Formats: sequence, structure tokens, C-alpha cells
Amino acid sequence: MRNAMKPNAVIGAAIMLTAVALSGCAVGPDYKPSPIVLPIHWSNEKNGQIVKPVDLAQWWTRLNDPVLNGLIEDAVSGNLDVASAKAKIREARATRRQAIGALFPSVSGEGAATRSRTAASSDASAPVTANQFQAGFDSSWELDLFGANKRAVEAASYGVDAADDNLRATLLTLVGDVSAYYVEARGYQARIALARRTAKSQRDTWALTQRKFEAGSTTAADVAKAAAVAATTEADIPGYETSYAAAVHRLGVLLGLDPVALVRELRHGAPIPTPRLPLPAGIPANVMSARPDVRQAERQLAQYTAKIGQAEAALYPSVSLTGSVSTTGLNTRDIGRNSSIGWSIGPSLSVPLFNAGRLRAAVDVAKAQRDQYDVAWRSAVLTALEDVENALVSLAQERIKQRKLGEAVRRYREAARLSHALFENGSASFLDVLDAERSLYTAEDSLLQSRAAIATDYVALAKALGGGWDGAIDSSKPEVVDRATGPHVMPVVAARAASPND
Repeated sequence: MRNAMKPNAVIGAAIMLTAVALSGCAVGPDYKPSPIVLPIHWSNEKNGQIVKPVDLAQWWTRLNDPVLNGLIEDAVSGNLDVASAKAKIREARATRRQAIGALFPSVSGEGAATRSRTAASSDASAPVTANQFQAGFDSSWELDLFGANKRAVEAASYGVDAADDNLRATLLTLVGDVSAYYVEARGYQARIALARRTAKSQRDTWALTQRKFEAGSTTAADVAKAAAVAATTEADIPGYETSYAAAVHRLGVLLGLDPVALVRELRHGAPIPTPRLPLPAGIPANVMSARPDVRQAERQLAQYTAKIGQAEAALYPSVSLTGSVSTTGLNTRDIGRNSSIGWSIGPSLSVPLFNAGRLRAAVDVAKAQRDQYDVAWRSAVLTALEDVENALVSLAQERIKQRKLGEAVRRYREAARLSHALFENGSASFLDVLDAERSLYTAEDSLLQSRAAIATDYVALAKALGGGWDGAIDSSKPEVVDRATGPHVMPVVAARAASPND
């Protein structure tokens, strides 16, 4: 008996060695990203300018606003888009574990116990009652001869990387949005305060004009014009209040809170954040590694390249090893005895002979999807370069504009002061005063908008360069904690009452 088992052992060993040898085989293209030619410098760089490395670590702290810093930290921990991105990471990791599980054999156990009674065959015989007990297990293992399962693991691994980068891209957008809306809110606060100060000054001018009219040194038309100018300025305030409220409400939602949650905290005015400039932009090649959306697009390209191999492996034969062991007895003492044990083992071969082109079409689908993600990746790179170029130009030009507006405000303020003095002395017309006040208000309002625009352009540049949250993020904790998930009695769910519209 011992000699008879040797050929079987040799055959089994040969099968296993063959399976191991073939398990390193894989079909489909191996991932290699297409080369992309990038510019060597940004367009606004001067010849011979020293390129400083990008430093985006907590770039928002360069806005010098502690309130903003606290809002960003709260947003990272409470934002709902971030919570969704964390769940996608958990999903991607679970998908990868599923794919890895397909590389190993599966084993299932079974057991049965029956009691049967056989009817009497004649009047003289009695019914026969018997017990039967059975236990065993089945196993199967698909030999990954052409790498379908390995490609699935590869694709799932790239999917985990893409999910991680998706979280980082979400955080980048979040930090930028919180900063931008905060700047917008402070900008509208400043414009509201300016409009109120200007309206008060214009009301004072109206009162002065009223007194001069009563003294007979001016006309009723001048009094009406003074009142109209003050009312026109005051009419700007409701629009600014509406825009300010919308920015504050948006900040509340970004933090995962009620829209009005920050109204009390931000109601006291604060200066428009002023960034510490310049922000080094580095070289264009940096966006390939710094921008998480670009990295995500590249990982998705790799993921869908691996899926081509999955589809192509279906064109080839598949081999599985199956086996089972069972033991049967009339009582529990017989279970496990050598005489009651039966077993079977052997390979099974499946060959795709005819499927009307379905499998080949699946390969073409996978290749077309890969091509789409290749285009998406190259498009993401170009969009990143465009974002940086636009932000650099916008920031540089806005700084020039701010300098000019600052000079204009100084000139108009002096002109308004002189016009008031001359009007009080009767040496200037009231139209000169009105024109000086309107021009000063317009210039000061434009200067406030420019200051907010510089901070906003700074935020846009930091985002374009790939600046986001660089701290640790724990994505392992689920948002919903299920309880009593084991075997339990289901509660009775009451039916929803029908509404009149149902």
C-alpha cells in the first residue's frame, strides 16, 4: 500500500510545482506612464532668477490670522467631504483585501445529522429507525496561471493609492475654500464699515449744506444732492451684508456645522488677511508630485492599466484544484475512523471555446477605459500648470494694482479735505465736494477689494502648487458604529404613515 501511494504523491507534487511555476505568469501590459514634456520654468520668472524650493507647509499661517488657523483645523476634523473621502479609503483597502483573498485556497466545512425510519416491509417485520452522522470539508483553489488575480491585487493596490490622494485633494480644496471664504467675509466686513463711515461723513456734509442753505449761501438743490449721495452710499450696505452672510454660512457648512454656527464668532470685524509674500513657486515639474489631484489621476491610470490584464486573462484556460474529505457513521463514535473517511482531489480545466466575442470585447473595453484615464492624467497635469500660471500672473498684477490704488486713495483723501475746507469758506462749489467724496469712497472701496483679491490670489497660488493639509489623518474610524450586528431578533419596523400626497 505504501508503494502504491508513491505515484500519487509524485503526481500531486508535480501538479503543485507546475502551479507554482506558472503562478508568476501574467498577461496584459505592465504599467508605465506616458512621458510628459514640462516647461523648465514659469513664465513670470526673469532670466537668471534663482529658483527657490517650494515651501507649502501650513501656508495659510502666512496670512497671519489666528482665527483662520483655528477654522482650518476645525474644518479638517469636521468637514463632510473629508469624512466621505476617508470612507473611500476604507472601501479601497477592503477591496484590496478581497483581491488578495482570491490568491489563496478557500475551505468550507459541513456537518449533518439525520434520523430516519424505514417502513415495515411486511406485517411480521417492524419499522427500522436509524441515525446517520456526517462531517467533512470542501476546498478549492484557482491556480492563477495567467495572473488574473494578481492583476486584480495590483489594480486594487493602485486604487488604495488613488483613494489616499483623493483624500489629500479633498483636504487641499477644503483648506483653500475655507481660506478664500474667510478672506471674502473679512473683505465684506471692511467694505460695510467703509460704507457706514462714508455715509456718516456724507450725512455730516448734508447737515452742513442744510445750515448753509438756511443761511442763504447755497441752494436747495445742493441740499437734495447731499442727501442723495448719502442715501446712495447707504444703499450699498444691504448688498454687502448679504454677501458677507453667504460667506459666513458657507464657512459653517465647510466646517460640518450649521450654516449660522459662525455668525457670533465672526461678527466682530477683523482686518483683511495680508499674506507674507512672495510664495516660492519652485519649478513646473513639482506639480507632478505636489498636486494630489495629479497623483490621483496617475494612480487611476495605473489601476486601469492593470485591469486590462484581468480582462485578457479571461481569454486563457483556467485550472482549479478541488478536494473534499468526508466521514460518515451511524453513531458519533464512528466519525473520524479510518474506515468511515472518504476523500477526493483533482484538477478541473475550463477553456473558453466560444463566447461570441464577449471576452475580447471586455479587453477592448478595458483598453478604452485605460486610454480615458491616460487622457485624464495628462489633462490634470496641464490644468495644474495652467492654475499656477494664472495664479502667478493674477497675484503679480493685483499687487501692481494695489500700489496704484493706494496712491489714488491718498490723492483723493487730500482732495476731499481741501474741497471741504474751501466749501466751508465759500471758495469752492458744492459739486466739487460731492465729486471729491464720491471719488474717495470709490477709490477706498476699490483698495479694499484689491487687498482681498491679493489674499485670494495667494490662496489660489498655494492651492495650485499643491498646498494642502500636511498633518496626519486617521481614516480607520468609521462614521457610523453599528451595534448588535450578531445574531439577534429583528425589531418590528412600523410602516410610515401615508401622507395626503401619497
